[in-house]
Amino acid sequence: MLLLPLAYFFIFKYGPMYGVQIAFKDFNFFQGINNSPWIGFEAFREVFNNQEFFKTLRNTLMLNLLDLIVSFPAPIFLAIMLYELNINWFKRLSQTILYIPHFISWVIIGGIVTQVFGTQSGMINNLLTSFGFDAVPFLTDKTNWLATYLVTGVWQSAGWGTILYLAALTGINRELFEAAEIDGANRFQRIWHISIPGIKTTIVTLLIIQLGNMISIGFERPFVIGNLAVRDYSDVLSTFVYRVGIESGQYTIATVVGLFQAVVGLVFLLIANFASKKLTGDGII
Repeated sequence: MLLLPLAYFFIFKYGPMYGVQIAFKDFNFFQGINNSPWIGFEAFREVFNNQEFFKTLRNTLMLNLLDLIVSFPAPIFLAIMLYELNINWFKRLSQTILYIPHFISWVIIGGIVTQVFGTQSGMINNLLTSFGFDAVPFLTDKTNWLATYLVTGVWQSAGWGTILYLAALTGINRELFEAAEIDGANRFQRIWHISIPGIKTTIVTLLIIQLGNMISIGFERPFVIGNLAVRDYSDVLSTFVYRVGIESGQYTIATVVGLFQAVVGLVFLLIANFASKKLTGDGII
């Protein structure tokens, strides 16, 4: 049963590591990886002297940190609320509605965001202007764009994360809740003393994984929702790699940035795991 997942990791995860050497070569597409000349760490010096790189690094860390603060707790709250629901049909309906956004492409979500939050033709601004209020530049003002970016991320990802926490909640012994209820504990006390401790390991594991991805960020979300007006905030490492590697053909520079993300991400993961073991006794390694 392990053959397929092992094959997947060897082919799509370990196999591409062969291309990491591009970061140390003056890569020429026609010469190929093996025949391109070695340049050592010259490309690394070029990247670390590039102010554009540090701006995108700052934006990546900022957006991931805000996502950690806003998006990470959302599925925990949703899972607990769904678990506490006693109306089964409403519970199933709510779960379905919450899961659907995860399966929608970011391109489609970008279109939805434009239709809802657009300054000129957005549904919300049309409603505001019809009542005599000024239009709100959700997608062109930097602060408003950040709020829109975070809200969209919560809407898209919270339902999927809820699945994991609901699975952990259903593994808690129901007798604990019954005993607490007999002892006079109200609903909030049962949540605080039984539900949350019962899913602590899941919370810690997902938190460590998210901290390990602090230096990495998906390409689609900032690229689709971002625009030139908010580029100071929306330009991240993944869009930087796209511009440099795909549009400009500087594959060596793009590989250097990718390697930097992988190494720093590994360091973040190890630090987060070490701190978690020291503080809570739980970790993933």
